[in-house]
Amino acid sequence: MRAVIVATVIGFLLALFGTPFAIRQFVKLKAAQPIRTDAPVGPVPPHEGKRGTPTMGGVVFIFATVVAYVIGHIALLTVPEKQIVQITPTITALVLLGLFVFCGAVGFIDDLLKVRRRNSGGLSKRGKLFGQLIVGAVFGMVALYYPSTNKETVGSTKISFIKDIPWLEIGKVGAVILFVLMIIATSNAVNITDGLDGLATGASVMVLSAFSFIGYWQYQHWCGDFDYIRSGAEYCYAVRDPLEIAMIAAAAAGAGVGFLWWNASPARIFMGDTGALGLGGLIGGVAIATRTELLLPIIGGLFVICLGSVIIQMVSYRTTGKRVFRMSPLQHHFELVGWSEVNIVIRFWIIGGICVIIGLGFFYSDFLRVMG
Repeated sequence: MRAVIVATVIGFLLALFGTPFAIRQFVKLKAAQPIRTDAPVGPVPPHEGKRGTPTMGGVVFIFATVVAYVIGHIALLTVPEKQIVQITPTITALVLLGLFVFCGAVGFIDDLLKVRRRNSGGLSKRGKLFGQLIVGAVFGMVALYYPSTNKETVGSTKISFIKDIPWLEIGKVGAVILFVLMIIATSNAVNITDGLDGLATGASVMVLSAFSFIGYWQYQHWCGDFDYIRSGAEYCYAVRDPLEIAMIAAAAAGAGVGFLWWNASPARIFMGDTGALGLGGLIGGVAIATRTELLLPIIGGLFVICLGSVIIQMVSYRTTGKRVFRMSPLQHHFELVGWSEVNIVIRFWIIGGICVIIGLGFFYSDFLRVMG
């Protein structure tokens, strides 16, 4: 637990005090977020007041998370009590942090093009999708083809809910394909949820905090802990490096809170696609690593709602020529209805928090079902 707390605190402090420095540097570089003034379907919300606000702030909390993980991992090596610790970074850490950094890099290229062109068009949809596909495929193969000494891989060849579902075997190739699809889906879902000050940041913090709890709970009831198994445990989780998962998710959540201090309304900096795609990639990765793939749509229900609103709008407009919402994603619909930005963000956070609680309830209830 000490290592998880250390990683959380370091991530928070680095982001809290590093973000003002990043703001000053991005302002000097004139790396301001271009404001969208038109849309292919319907009106756009009035965001002229945000013009000039620097973007690419995701660089800060990605960097803070990586540093926090390193310090947290060092803290593990100094714990006197029994620990199952690998001195060098684990494959799990390399996969999760790799997804965070390289999905963020795809977003960084998108943000950089927007800044240079001074408009809201960055990478093409195909270009962005190609980048996400490459990142997902590379780390998907690492996750499925590099087992640890106890034969566990980061990903699983079975589809999972609370744990692996034994009869849903899809093989390694199928698992890599699922890995890629999940990374693309989650990174785009977080990106779509972004757009209002603090919305995606706060929602991501809640989801990552939930997965940090799940990872630590799995560590406490881990099939890889031989002492726990010899004690006659009736319930264990067959995952790889759950403590590392908990530490990385906690570090990212802490860094997110530190960034949120400056990203909350009125935002001094935006995370940009750098942060949104990076967070989405990490969230998809921790869901796969904790064997909770089908639980993710519940825990990340807010992201599903926002992504679903875009899909519904597109299908409706292309098939009937009519719009279901004044604008999609859903948060912009409520802006055009007349809700204030702060009200939308807080109410969406409440919805996101409820989804997290329901998801954790499913996770813990399965443990109670067996142990009770």
